[in-house]
Amino acid sequence: MPFTSRLTAAVLTLFSCAVARVDANVLPVPPPPGIEAESWILIDQVSGRRLAGGNEDLRVEPASITKLMTAYVAFRALSEGRLKLEETVTISERAWRAEGSRTFLQVGDKVPVEVLLQGMIVQSGNDATIAIAERLAGSEQTFARVMTEQAKALGMTNSSFANATGLPDPTLYTTARDITILARAIIRDFPQYYRWHSQREFVWNNIRQGNRNSLLYLDPSVDGIKTGHTDSAGYCLVSSAQRDGTRMISAVFGTESPKIREQASAALLNYGFAFYKTVTLRKAGETVLQPRVFKGTEQYVAVSPQTDVGVTVTRGNTSKLRVATSLDEPLVAPLKAGQSVGEITVSDGNTIIRRVPLVVSREVPAGGIITRAWDTVSLWLR
Repeated sequence: MPFTSRLTAAVLTLFSCAVARVDANVLPVPPPPGIEAESWILIDQVSGRRLAGGNEDLRVEPASITKLMTAYVAFRALSEGRLKLEETVTISERAWRAEGSRTFLQVGDKVPVEVLLQGMIVQSGNDATIAIAERLAGSEQTFARVMTEQAKALGMTNSSFANATGLPDPTLYTTARDITILARAIIRDFPQYYRWHSQREFVWNNIRQGNRNSLLYLDPSVDGIKTGHTDSAGYCLVSSAQRDGTRMISAVFGTESPKIREQASAALLNYGFAFYKTVTLRKAGETVLQPRVFKGTEQYVAVSPQTDVGVTVTRGNTSKLRVATSLDEPLVAPLKAGQSVGEITVSDGNTIIRRVPLVVSREVPAGGIITRAWDTVSLWLR
């Protein structure tokens, strides 16, 4: 055997032994802690991977967790310019008469949107929530239909919204799994507004109003996201925390007390951080391929992941991760910057655990008539 072949074989043998030693040192993940709740789930933020759960697809009443969808629709309106933080909303009698928790608004008050959002998110005020719904859709009933359609667009396949506040209604339901999809979308899509979910208090009309999520005061890594309670729904809590670059989201529904929902949420988050970590395998914008382009002004173009390619795996167990790319070939100009032309996948053994679109890094216009004609022939001969 040639020396180079013997050297290569030796290196591969050493690598295999090293991988074997790493795998041998990986401790098995124990079962999650016992959770005293009707339904619960723990996911990682980056990929949405389910790490633990119980009855997570059971339909439950969301109570004020409903306001997360109200917030998502409002955040989207802000990002699209259909709503402004500084604009004022006149409080209607219907909003003023809202049952349940309140932000202490008065009929006819002209209240800035930013205050209404804080009243809804921090204090869980139903009056502020209805005011936002009326501003965006004319009525809360119409707004509820918008919420349901938005839920479908996010992939929340088992959710229906009857109002913006979460007051009990037979046609208002969700699941723990669906709600973590929503929480993940809020954090991912609107980081500039997510900060309100960690705000501990705010003041309006000289009334100091505190956040009802006690985990914000007990754990500095927790930065959201929403509490909920009605007599029929029990006590509910959606929580998120970030430690050392790893973010977890938990959802707990139907506990018997605020203390139990907080203990259950803390136990789930601690379990996730103890046994899992997020690793980033490729960065958004990082060139991973430079494929041939036909009929364009350029022959090659850089292709990169649309977002960071991160996965959450068992601590110490990254040796089984495999990254693969696939392209929708052939690539034919014109191509737009950011256009999806394939995907990058991450597998853990034989299971794909993450998919991220591959996008074109820059625009490639169509080439001249001679280039297009020549490449037409080239494509025939492929």
